[in-house]
Amino acid sequence: MSPENMSESEMEATIEALCRSKAEEFRLVGYEYVTSKDVWKCISSKYEKEGIPPLYKLVNDILSLKVLTFMNFMTISAYKGSSFD
Repeated sequence: MSPENMSESEMEATIEALCRSKAEEFRLVGYEYVTSKDVWKCISSKYEKEGIPPLYKLVNDILSLKVLTFMNFMTISAYKGSSFD
């Protein structure tokens, strides 16, 4: 199914699955408490000003997310006082 033919709920389910997969990958390398919501917060923070990009860019950003980038985001969020629920 092409992205143009996907409903919003299908798109959200696809993004959730990708974030869950990335969180599982991080858990495999020792970051036990990473959730798909944490991954999404990290990825979506890049789009606060310009809005959500096309699906292909989201997929690329999620799948290419590195642990160092993620941990930098979490550290900065902690300094800013953001909650991680």
